[in-house]
Amino acid sequence: MSLYLTLIAIISGIAFCIYLLDKLFAKMGTWRVPELWLLSVAIAGGAAGALLAMTLFRHKTRHKKFTILVPLALVVQIAVFAVILFD
Repeated sequence: MSLYLTLIAIISGIAFCIYLLDKLFAKMGTWRVPELWLLSVAIAGGAAGALLAMTLFRHKTRHKKFTILVPLALVVQIAVFAVILFD
């Protein structure tokens, strides 16, 4: 359980930073992080960080695939944690 939480925290921190960088790149009008990377890091365990960044920076909140897939990934990650916790 502790290892799972540590991994989720690390990946969420990375996701948060990637979403922040993409927002900054968008404002500067320069290279952007591909949407596939953003979604992949969220699905790979960084949904909490991705959702926090989306909310704080109002980033990708108009894109349906982000407003559906990122919260869904968070629900799945919480469910996996619950299974690990109560197993």
